[in-house]
Amino acid sequence: MAFDACMMRAVLSEFKNEFPEGKIEKVFQPRNDEIDLQLRHGGLTRRLVFNVGPNAPRLQLSDLQKENPLSAPMFCMLLRKHLQGARIVSAEQPGFDRIAVFTVKAYDDMGFPTEKKIVCEIMGKYANLIILGEDDKIITALKIIDFSSSTVRQVLPGLKYQTPAQQDKLMPLSAGREDFFARLSDFSPERTGEKFITENYLGIATQIAHELVYRASGAIDTPVCDIDPERFYSVFSDWQSLLTEERYTPTVAFNKAGEPIDYSYMDITYREGSATTVHYASLRELFDAYFADKDRRERIKQRAHDLVTLLSNTIARTERKLSLQREALAESRRGEEYKLHADLITANIYRLKRGMQSFTAVDYTAEEPSEVEIELNPRLTPAENAQRLYKLYNKCKTARQVLAEQIEKWEAELVYLQGVEGFLGRAESEEDLIEIRDELYRSGYASRLRGYRPPKTIKARPMRFTTSGGFTLLVGRNNVQNDYLTFKLAERDDIWFHTKDIPGSHCILVTEGKEPGDIDYTEAASVAAYYSRASAAPVAVDYTRVKNIKKPQGAKPGFVIYKTNYTAYVSRLSGEEIGKNG
Repeated sequence: MAFDACMMRAVLSEFKNEFPEGKIEKVFQPRNDEIDLQLRHGGLTRRLVFNVGPNAPRLQLSDLQKENPLSAPMFCMLLRKHLQGARIVSAEQPGFDRIAVFTVKAYDDMGFPTEKKIVCEIMGKYANLIILGEDDKIITALKIIDFSSSTVRQVLPGLKYQTPAQQDKLMPLSAGREDFFARLSDFSPERTGEKFITENYLGIATQIAHELVYRASGAIDTPVCDIDPERFYSVFSDWQSLLTEERYTPTVAFNKAGEPIDYSYMDITYREGSATTVHYASLRELFDAYFADKDRRERIKQRAHDLVTLLSNTIARTERKLSLQREALAESRRGEEYKLHADLITANIYRLKRGMQSFTAVDYTAEEPSEVEIELNPRLTPAENAQRLYKLYNKCKTARQVLAEQIEKWEAELVYLQGVEGFLGRAESEEDLIEIRDELYRSGYASRLRGYRPPKTIKARPMRFTTSGGFTLLVGRNNVQNDYLTFKLAERDDIWFHTKDIPGSHCILVTEGKEPGDIDYTEAASVAAYYSRASAAPVAVDYTRVKNIKKPQGAKPGFVIYKTNYTAYVSRLSGEEIGKNG
């Protein structure tokens, strides 16, 4: 659901209970649009997360530790100057909007007590984090809004802070029965109950309106004329009591693949049958469960932007080069035609003269002799025409050999780049990006990685799973780890798995001298299919003993050759099934 004013109220309630006067110990900025304050109170330490990005803006408490950039951004350094060591003495929600105002007490550079405010506005793509000084004047903001961006409301250092204009709607917690029925009687009966709630009451997300309409009528898109008014108000009144009495039920809905698709501060019943709901003890646990994987992927995406650009441009350039080479190879296949025409000119030279533009000859070398029309250059003698065609033939012959070698080379390069692109899409941490960046650097792409300096040491951390038979399965996260697993970590009698003719991870089934069962082979092959670029099912997966794997001298990272192998055909597992094996 969208982070609405009701969720803001619930989050602030949880914050007040846990950190009535939390001390700001540290300030972090793990990504461009997120600020984390490490708070401490009564021996309890947690992070207060302000995410004002366009994809998932929110305010939350969190237990997750995140990777931070090596050097703190300027905005983070400024916040450390103003907020580090301060105490949060109050947290309020002005009106009933998606705004939280935290009042903090600190000391200025001269040691005098001072009061500042942290304003968090969760307004979708307009979300912002603003720091106020005395008289509510803006000190700084994560997103500066000047007159060129907005003529209605500017957010600039030195200006006095103004709250966004509120919509002409009812306050949902103070509006009573008379207001509800008066608005209901004036509302178009053909329109849905969800529209009635969202257009008449302030700060209620569409998903919550769906839930209330579902509880009142059994469907989420029921028109107002088909909803019993008394039943509708009863459900709405129960929801008001839930908020005022703070009887929250933090809930996350998961689809059949185990991916989180919705969250709420109350139970989600309208998704019954299409999703599974899980309840949490706190909103903190809810947000950590829902956003942990999403945030990780977004953070990796931001930090891997240069690699994504490099790979996409290089792959596109390689594909264009291959296309041109294949066209040239197709053209070079005309060499035999040039030789045949030269031979026919030589055989009929006695009847040809300079100035002729073409002539017809019989090709007796064909299975069925036939006439061939041969064009001539009238400015050349017959002998010179024959020599010109022989030269074209020799040129095509040489081109065929060279182009075949070049096409083979660039096809291998394209497969390699697509494999790296696949690993980049599955990167889970900054360490994974470091390994991929270093691999590209050592593979000859140093000139395209501006300012890159290779690290002194890189510690490989391959993925580890356990099969149903109790065998350990190791999976490479990138080509560097693939080489490490296959040629350094694995024993000769361990079993190696890899998708057939498709880029992917090397998977090592550690046998320790034992013979795995059929289920272990199947699960290992399925994991190899999952961590590859394979899309269609079934997926062909080759497997053999590690002792049969060889690496050609000078080959790219991850490239191996083998002859003695078997092939299994398996289906790709879902992310949830992979997690069960892990």
